[in-house]
Amino acid sequence: MYLKSKDADILVSSFGAGPRTLLAHGGWVGSGELWVAPFEILSSSWRTITYDHRGTGGTRCITPDITFELLVDDLFRVMDALNVETCVLAAESMGAFVAFEAALRCPERFTGLAIVGGRYTGERTPTRDRLIAGCKADFAATMDAFVEACAPEAGCEAERAWGKLIVKRSSAGAAVQMLECVEHVDMASRLGAITVPTLVLHGSRDVISPLASSEKLLDLIPHARLVVADGVGHVPTITRPQWVAQQMQAFFAEV
Repeated sequence: MYLKSKDADILVSSFGAGPRTLLAHGGWVGSGELWVAPFEILSSSWRTITYDHRGTGGTRCITPDITFELLVDDLFRVMDALNVETCVLAAESMGAFVAFEAALRCPERFTGLAIVGGRYTGERTPTRDRLIAGCKADFAATMDAFVEACAPEAGCEAERAWGKLIVKRSSAGAAVQMLECVEHVDMASRLGAITVPTLVLHGSRDVISPLASSEKLLDLIPHARLVVADGVGHVPTITRPQWVAQQMQAFFAEV
């Protein structure tokens, strides 16, 4: 369904009717579709909700600017519209910025976090500059190369083709805005205030977000657990959905 407001029409998907709710945010140019495969599994015992954040998928931005504040506000709009009082909040890659900020802003609304290859510092890097330049010069080619880097696993040709369709539903302008809107956001010093159980998932072959970044989360977040998937890249929600679902099911069954 579409959640309509004066500045955006947000595409929201909800499956399952379990006693607990999982709400997921996508990555940089990756929409909520990144979570469809693991949620297909998890929806047998959870209520699962995902949505296309601004600049991705089927969501339509009426206001031209994409800001970090709007991305966070939209998450709460989705929760309120679907009558979600509390949930486990999941996020992939750049979506971790939004998840962490939401959990810090309203901790009483979240019972846990699941972070996949997450980013939480927005320092300007050569990689970020190359991505911005590439998006401006040739968005389609840049997205193709990005997906190839995200999913290096053997036997995942179909998943890479699917990923390229997902990210190309964004646009060069939106992709650049989303990178720029977190450029000065550094959450590391604030993460110690997160007290909910936090599952951190990471692929050992992730070249987009370094494994060391997720390892550091164990020191920054009091109740965090890291699980590493050997030989897996940046988007296990696409390439290893069964593993993601199994890890989430097991971790949150304990808390």
